Amino acid sequence: MEVKNSQLLTSAFHKEQWPQTDLPEWIMVGRSNVGKSSLINAMCNRKNLAYVGKTPGKTRLLNFFEVNHELILVDAPGYGYAQRNLQTHIDFGKMMEDYFHERLQCKGMLLILDIRRIPNEDDLLMYDFAKHYHVPVTVVLTKCDKLSRSDQNLQVKKICDTLGISGDSCALVSSEKKTGVEEVWNRMMR
Repeated sequence: MEVKNSQLLTSAFHKEQWPQTDLPEWIMVGRSNVGKSSLINAMCNRKNLAYVGKTPGKTRLLNFFEVNHELILVDAPGYGYAQRNLQTHIDFGKMMEDYFHERLQCKGMLLILDIRRIPNEDDLLMYDFAKHYHVPVTVVLTKCDKLSRSDQNLQVKKICDTLGISGDSCALVSSEKKTGVEEVWNRMMR
């Protein structure tokens, strides 16, 4: 997909703050520090559309990015960051439940995983959460440039076995080198 226009529409904590639009949405979820913001920037061919912080866990809101006036990428806060308090975890769960339960524009979820890490309990919970709400899931493995091809293959097998999916269910991406980005768009547009 050739991205000609992309912009941040709004950042929202409560559903009353969600943008009023009928555009299809893809929510992007993953642990803190897996590269969601970098992936958004690579997908939209922009350097600073989504803020890329040095410290994990900075995103606290749902960030809605409109792309080509055709669809919206929704950047969700990273989960699993240890330094957040219990109330923050509860608020995150409520925000995500509201989104999946009420946002009819949601057409799919991009589960963003660092290829170097095996999915943990939080990742599995998020995957099951999407399945519970009948939201199609595309698994995106980031930071692929950090591993050799043979190590990538080993990690893909481990990740897929953990999630209970086939190996061809994953899109391998390097946001830094912008490889695999078109594959993510293709999977979303199916």
